[in-house]
Amino acid sequence: MSNKKKLEIIRHSLAHVMAASVLKLWPQTRFGVGPIIDNGFYYDIEIPGTSLKEQDLKKIAKTMKKMIQSKESFTHSEIAIDEAIAKFSKLNQPYKIELLNNLKTKGSTRLDDAEQKVMPQGESKISLYQTGEFLDLCKGPHVEDSGELKNIAFCLHKLAGAYWRGNEENQMLTRIYGLAFASQTELDEHLELLAEAEKRDHRKLGRELELFVFSDLIGPGLPIYTPKGTIIRNEIINFSRELQSAIGYEEVHSPQMNKAELFKTSGHYEKFKDDMILAKSHYTDEEYFLKPMNCPQHTQIYASQKRSYRNLPLRYADFANLFRDEKPGELAGLTRLRCFSQDDGHSFCREDQIEQEFKYVLNIVKQALDTYGLDYQIRLSLWDEDNQDKYLGDKKIWNKSQKLLEKLLIDNKVKYFVAEGEAAFYGPKMDIIATDALKREFQISTIQLDFNMPKRFELKYTDDKGKEQTPVMIHRAIVGSPERFMGILIEHYGGVFPVWLSPVQVSIISVGEDHQEYCEKLSQKLKDADIRVEVDSADATVGNKIRKAVKQKIPYILVIGDKEINSDDLMVRVRGRKNLLKISESKFITKIQTEITNRTK
Repeated sequence: MSNKKKLEIIRHSLAHVMAASVLKLWPQTRFGVGPIIDNGFYYDIEIPGTSLKEQDLKKIAKTMKKMIQSKESFTHSEIAIDEAIAKFSKLNQPYKIELLNNLKTKGSTRLDDAEQKVMPQGESKISLYQTGEFLDLCKGPHVEDSGELKNIAFCLHKLAGAYWRGNEENQMLTRIYGLAFASQTELDEHLELLAEAEKRDHRKLGRELELFVFSDLIGPGLPIYTPKGTIIRNEIINFSRELQSAIGYEEVHSPQMNKAELFKTSGHYEKFKDDMILAKSHYTDEEYFLKPMNCPQHTQIYASQKRSYRNLPLRYADFANLFRDEKPGELAGLTRLRCFSQDDGHSFCREDQIEQEFKYVLNIVKQALDTYGLDYQIRLSLWDEDNQDKYLGDKKIWNKSQKLLEKLLIDNKVKYFVAEGEAAFYGPKMDIIATDALKREFQISTIQLDFNMPKRFELKYTDDKGKEQTPVMIHRAIVGSPERFMGILIEHYGGVFPVWLSPVQVSIISVGEDHQEYCEKLSQKLKDADIRVEVDSADATVGNKIRKAVKQKIPYILVIGDKEINSDDLMVRVRGRKNLLKISESKFITKIQTEITNRTK
């Protein structure tokens, strides 16, 4: 067994020990779900009449340590679903009963933090684990007894609110987060990273740097970008434009609302409908949806004309807004939104062109991530063969596309790891998993191979023998959603954007009214050189103006007084440096232009 798997079992077992400890302290506790997560675990609970406070975490952790010392066993059993419902009814566990009834009526095999064992002919056996007085729906595995956890470094990290099943119309539960590592050193290092992450939280920095706002009148998950935030968003989009244009992608624009029939043909209606936002007209009974992605629309551009093998590949890119009906409890700043765009692109090509298309896209993705300074790894995302009803197309198509995509990775000497069940519903994909400055992972870029959608839309081209053939569709993104990527970058850089991304690249501070005219003239020279500049002529002390510019993390600050006006050189405060930079005006302008052009990190 791998160390990763062992640690997952340990974290899973600690989640149960934590739940058992809570039950010991508050016997009336009702339990939601308690899965393992990256770096630890959590459990959602409700204690009627009691609101947990941060100081209660110490009490729970102390009880956990006592349970670990007492070597409580993890006892496994399997019982019929009706018997399980009766058992949890006696225990007054309404959330567990809801999950069981959901399994009984809808046949869902996802319960709590693991899949339950569902027997044939509709007869269900439910997997249970008992730890102390705590009984849970769980397929395991676990440690044999809690004593095996005695050398594990863990802590109860924080409390948070979580709506039951992520729906704000449901009961708000208390989520207890725990961290667990194989050693105290690893735990301490992770706690340091969390403290740094709190300082870099993009929601906090977004407010401080005046990049975006949310309004209750507009709605959750629907950000408004300020002038400064719009600059960053546009710079991300323009860089993606530049990269994709270099490999032959042409930009198109498609409507944000579409008839349901489009999504029925593409398969999104069947597989993705619950995540789509319904739109209604006052004048027609037709069903419309705000689009969650661009791929179905792009098939219609292809289908608008007869195509020859000589026309291929056809490459379309689209930055139109997309909409997904995310649960309010799952929205998170810019990283989980209801309205966003993507640097989305689709290539319609012949099978013999797939490899070259793959190389083109992989190359620009590498260029982008190197420029942004993000490390990354590549994941080959395959389907879950045991749950084929989640996907479009038959096994033959999937086997063909998966083998082809893996061969492309091997032939191009790309290191990768495999993840089953992570494919898109229409095809396998190569995902780029980026790692930020705080060692957190984000899936951003993707290359997806799709034999299904062209077939469903009956797309054709005429080959060199005059016969009709079906093209292959390659879905790709460079950094994914510019809005989500902006949130990632805010935290990756800690708000200290490279010059080319900085909303304000130079701040000019006027010492007094007598220096204002000179500041404005200098500002205009910088603007003429396509440098973003602002002049601070507020009625405040120079010290206050400098502190304000530093807090805004502006790369270059110029303080202009009598001495500076009468000098041939500028004295520049460079972000992150103690000593002033003495430089001529022309060289200063050239320096910034070079940093912008080269997109220096």
